Amino acid sequence: MFSLSSLQSASSSPTKSIRQPPPFPSHPLSSRHISQTLHFLHRYGRRHHHRHHRRLHGAEPLRIRNIDAAQPYDYESKLSKLHNSFSKLKIGIIGFGNYGQFLAKTLVKQGHTILAHSRSNYSEIAAKLGVSFFSDPNDLCEEHPEVILLCTSILSTESVLRSLPLQRLKRSTLFVDVLSVKEFPRSLFLKILPPDSDILCTHPMFGPESGKNGWSELPFVYDKVRIGRSEVRVKRCDNFIDAFRREGCRMVEMSCVEHDRYAAGSQFITHMMGRVLEKLNLEDTPINTKGYESLLNLVENTSKDSFELFYGLFLYNGNAIDQLHRLTLAFELVKQQLFGNLHGLLRKQHFDGSEMCFTPNETKLLLDASLNGAAFTYTFSGNKQDQRSGPAAYVAEEEEEEEEEEEEEGKLSSDVSRKGLTFASSSSDN
Repeated sequence: MFSLSSLQSASSSPTKSIRQPPPFPSHPLSSRHISQTLHFLHRYGRRHHHRHHRRLHGAEPLRIRNIDAAQPYDYESKLSKLHNSFSKLKIGIIGFGNYGQFLAKTLVKQGHTILAHSRSNYSEIAAKLGVSFFSDPNDLCEEHPEVILLCTSILSTESVLRSLPLQRLKRSTLFVDVLSVKEFPRSLFLKILPPDSDILCTHPMFGPESGKNGWSELPFVYDKVRIGRSEVRVKRCDNFIDAFRREGCRMVEMSCVEHDRYAAGSQFITHMMGRVLEKLNLEDTPINTKGYESLLNLVENTSKDSFELFYGLFLYNGNAIDQLHRLTLAFELVKQQLFGNLHGLLRKQHFDGSEMCFTPNETKLLLDASLNGAAFTYTFSGNKQDQRSGPAAYVAEEEEEEEEEEEEEGKLSSDVSRKGLTFASSSSDN
């Protein structure tokens, strides 16, 4: 049983966390007052038991009642820093043709402010893309874009760059090109631009066709030719490069010299073969092989690019002419190999006593091949044979033939002459 003294001692030392029981009256306790006091002590004992249990066995998961008070970190500042790390740029595109529009779509989507200028009026297309179009380059430069992005053709780059009112731009403006050749714009920038300007040479190795489904894993080549040391200028250059990195491009940092050397052996050869096959007027057939379909796709892709681009790849890449010579030599070697085997077959059949009959077209083909140095040529003066050859390998082989075959070759000469297959002779040794 509870005594009055025990109840009074319990109520005389309250704590802040415990709600006080009802005050004791001066008159004798009633049964109602005693029951209220007992009920209070019962509830307090249960709460104390649960707290003690949680200390021993671990607390239950925390229930968040106030988001601001429950977060241990300042996420708003972290998000702000993340947003600022991809700070938006004001980019002026010079040359708003197909490729300029292609790049502008993605740059606008990323939140960059895009200005554009072109000789043709693309104001309606620019408005649909969310781009501010300026017909006068002076007006664009007075907007002080942080980046000038040249999307002109290779052949017109120098004239367009010289026509820009550079004095209206900030001295530290970043100039970027996207040409398919790199040594040419690099030397052009260094020659024409003010010494305080930054220079970034890039080559997104894709276009509207290959990049229509996204830029993921498509190569983006760049060379930081001249970037100021200040943190602002370094970050501005990195932010522009990040525009391509964020789209999933395969980033390749490479010097302009290396780029042109590799591009001549890949991009120029690809365009060259596509142009050559286009002249053959290849047609789709019911029995296409996978290889033939690849050739048709090559013709289709290269024919969509202008001849001006192809000519620029040849004219402004010093390695292209070497690749063209190598390609011509490779074609001639294969051609000589074919006709060299044909000549051996002709000799074998005549030595065996068999006869070869050629159609007029086949005869003309052999004569043309002989004139082009693709097959062996023969002249006969009386009974003496003067042997000539196209490739040096065949010359060595023919010089090693035994002298006793001369009579048989004289017979071959007369047979060929009767059939109208006399080969034209060369005027001098090859």
